Amino acid sequence: MKYLLRLFAIVLFIPAAFAGDQDSNIKALVGGTLIDGFSSTPIQNSVIIIEGERIVAVGTVDTIEIPEGAEVISTEGMSVLPGLWENHAHLMITGHADYAYWHPAYADRFVSEIMPASAHQLLLAGITSARDLGAPLADSLIIKAQIEAGEIPGPRLFISGPFIQHEPYPGTEAYRWGVDGVRDARAKVKRLAEAGVDIIKLIDQDQMTMDEVMAVVDEAHKHGLIVVAHGHRPEEIIRGLKAGVDNFEHTGLATAPEYPPHVIAAIRERTAQMNLGPLYWTPTVEGLYNYTYNRDHPEKLDNTCWHLGLEDSTIADIKASLEHPERLPYFQITPQRMPTLKRKISQLREAGVVFLIGTDSGIPMKFHCQSTWNELDILVRVMGIPAMDAIKGATYWPAVLMGVSDEVGTISPGKLADIIAVKGDVLRYINLLSDVDIVIQGGKVIKLRYK
Repeated sequence: MKYLLRLFAIVLFIPAAFAGDQDSNIKALVGGTLIDGFSSTPIQNSVIIIEGERIVAVGTVDTIEIPEGAEVISTEGMSVLPGLWENHAHLMITGHADYAYWHPAYADRFVSEIMPASAHQLLLAGITSARDLGAPLADSLIIKAQIEAGEIPGPRLFISGPFIQHEPYPGTEAYRWGVDGVRDARAKVKRLAEAGVDIIKLIDQDQMTMDEVMAVVDEAHKHGLIVVAHGHRPEEIIRGLKAGVDNFEHTGLATAPEYPPHVIAAIRERTAQMNLGPLYWTPTVEGLYNYTYNRDHPEKLDNTCWHLGLEDSTIADIKASLEHPERLPYFQITPQRMPTLKRKISQLREAGVVFLIGTDSGIPMKFHCQSTWNELDILVRVMGIPAMDAIKGATYWPAVLMGVSDEVGTISPGKLADIIAVKGDVLRYINLLSDVDIVIQGGKVIKLRYK
């Protein structure tokens, strides 16, 4: 044997600062089945060498010699894969059922409590990168900066700040910006770009003029920003495609049984244009598909993982809002929508879109510590997406879209060591990701647990 496996005490949720004090500069993850993010055949008895924050070597116990003095972390019996992405999170909300109450009541606590708690919960669930798609601009920038500075734990954060739409809904002006004409559309996008956002989020584009939609997308692309857009209604999709939207969000059309032929034809026309790259789609199906089960079996609300970082009064407030899940206005039409989801997912797959894993994490009854694995589970177990494809949609593809695939998204030499591991075979049982055992972000051990 070229290496000696160290014995570790069982440690739950090691804080980042404490874990960093214990880490050797060189680490070796030894023995697990490596799913590297490229969709290649998993590597058995894998070895990953980390020096500082980066991966320096990847191989097997037969091809890689463990450096002398390295901290050896056994991954025997585990699936090892890149840190996951949550591609549609809302850090400013955390499961509460009443938005009209929540936003004014907690606006002054977004930065001090709510968003840091959401970010920490995501990280401990194995989410090492996330896209926060909708929040007040100043709050988003503060949280992003705090995470980057190591002041609070959280995923590598890619933010949109406020939504761009025709007109904000009453009471939402802090995180939704309306546009009035082409000049104003360009000015709003430019303001967001110069402030430092990573993404422009466009919604209700079927209520804007086509010139305004084109201006939003064009100005975003001029600043090197991707555009994500809602795909709830046929005309939203058609206009988004014409304007060059990069990534559609949600599986919409309410209770309609399928996307109409002209919409699918337009999607197929776009996906056939290889020079434009993939057309990305974040379907966010789990919150809809699982609603009736969660309504009738609300035990998930008793899982205390979503309490992390929240004040006792906040926890009590969220619990009270969910006391009668069957009465939530947010979900009243959902039982009629649920049977349409599988057909719509099938249509999108056949049309050639690339799926990203995102969940609308934070909406009523959707907690940041649970949402991403729930989405993976439904897409694989119910919608029939191969587990490897789903994992790639949570690792490789988001890194490509966000322009950071040279840094994260796969486990390969030279990249940042964002790595998770879980006992068992996730390609056979994807829901094992509900209970991640190891989280490493930028070479720092965030969570280490042996069962």
